Amino acid sequence: MFRVGITGSGFMGRTHLEAARRLADVEPVAVAGGSRAAGLAADYGIDVEADPQSLIARPDIDGVVIATPHHCHVDEALQAASLGKHVLVEKPMATSLADCDRMIAAFDEAGLHLAVGYHQRFRDSNRTVRSLVQSGAIGQVRALQMSALFDIEALRDDEGFGGGWDWWKDPRSLAHLLNSGPHNVDLCRWWLATEVRHVAACKGTFREQNPNENTTMALIVFESGAMASYWSSSVCPSPGFPDEDFRFRIMGDEGLIDANPFGEIKIGRAGEWELAYEQPKVAFDDSQAAFTSDGRMQAYSDQMQGWLDRIEGRESVTGSALDGRAGVAAVLAMLEAASSNQVVIVDSAERKTGPHEQ
Repeated sequence: MFRVGITGSGFMGRTHLEAARRLADVEPVAVAGGSRAAGLAADYGIDVEADPQSLIARPDIDGVVIATPHHCHVDEALQAASLGKHVLVEKPMATSLADCDRMIAAFDEAGLHLAVGYHQRFRDSNRTVRSLVQSGAIGQVRALQMSALFDIEALRDDEGFGGGWDWWKDPRSLAHLLNSGPHNVDLCRWWLATEVRHVAACKGTFREQNPNENTTMALIVFESGAMASYWSSSVCPSPGFPDEDFRFRIMGDEGLIDANPFGEIKIGRAGEWELAYEQPKVAFDDSQAAFTSDGRMQAYSDQMQGWLDRIEGRESVTGSALDGRAGVAAVLAMLEAASSNQVVIVDSAERKTGPHEQ
């Protein structure tokens, strides 16, 4: 039995705790951190610790899931590595490349596994896109158009999500893009088996008092030569644009893919569209159904199983530490490009160490 502790008791802390509960070979032991920790522990019949540090130090925990605010990730992960604990850390892996590199070095030296929470790899919708791209169904991919648009006020106003949102406006969180962008970057890298080469971007903060960025438009060029546009915003006014909360349009030499990972995956060839896959409803924005919907929770429980598989030496598509670093590197490059009005070359560990894990 693999025994886990969760740091962070917010929306994602509960998500990972529910994912652990669903697996026969995983035992959730304790939770710590945040105003909801005691209630969460009571709901699941597990221990509550005074703080993440005391949880990580428990001798009856084999692995730690880190779901605290972004700036906390590095210290919690380094403590876990020093005590022989495997870690699954929510994206973003950290808030700087220096911290990512410290984490990678610590886990490599300790012979432990550091996984990063790219749960989108475990949705059948996204697996379908990867299979289509990798099989050459649309030929060489040349261009992508991506959007990630929602209204944070709708979530803040939903009492079911609970808790505070102070971390969202904490300067240590750097930007909304660091919360949103890693998923888009990782899926592109995973689908196309390539790295981000350079980026250009513009950013701004609209509709709220916030020291951090909340809206960015970026241009991305990959090592394969493919290019992408990316529009990210957490303040797109309700009702928003239908099906643009997480959307990808992919152009290849021989066809098109219109991918809504929360809905339909369609492929266009020879002048016709056909449905390749339809994702069961993912209740990502419904506080009442988020933790009971198999459409949402399947990806998280499969990700946790994938983390355990990798720890036990089995193959897994779970995001690796290098995958985590790549997401942070690309987002930080976008923010730098927007601030400097310059094209920025992405600091890629992959160019130095070889291809990322598939």
